Amino acid sequence: MKIRTKISPPWIIHMRKLEAMFEHDEQVSITYDNDTYTIKLLVDDAAKAAALARILPEEVAFGNVTLKISVIPANGAELDLDTPMAVSEAFDAAFAGNPVYAFSHKVETMYGFAMTYIVFKNRVVQFFADNLRDLHGNISTLYQDIAEDIFRGGISVAYCTDIEEKVGAPLGEWP
Repeated sequence: MKIRTKISPPWIIHMRKLEAMFEHDEQVSITYDNDTYTIKLLVDDAAKAAALARILPEEVAFGNVTLKISVIPANGAELDLDTPMAVSEAFDAAFAGNPVYAFSHKVETMYGFAMTYIVFKNRVVQFFADNLRDLHGNISTLYQDIAEDIFRGGISVAYCTDIEEKVGAPLGEWP
């Protein structure tokens, strides 16, 4: 067994979180340029690219390093960011065909409060991050936790994990 001892900087861990979120999505490829601290998401579908551009930040600051995040649609297509899109629609489009995504659900209460839930599959995801508390240096987490870190702040959503059938009934269906 090979033991890795180099400590990854936080912008590399952020890049690995993005890779973990989209590694099973055949329409998204991720590249990283360490010289310019730039992550590029190369997206085959223009609608998916526009949705990702809406929910991902353009920059993330880590002390004196600013990580730039670019979403690039295939074939030189333009990103359509002018057409209005609800938050749930943006996540549904951004995760179309991605097997880590379950669904979005908007709940409106009688008091006028609305909450959009972004629900991910019930799976543990692992990626290397120099975690000294793990024998292999990995972080083991849920997609909902990664989503909290990688998507824009200020979006009125709650990230959560879907239930398994054996867990029980969702809220509102309890006896």
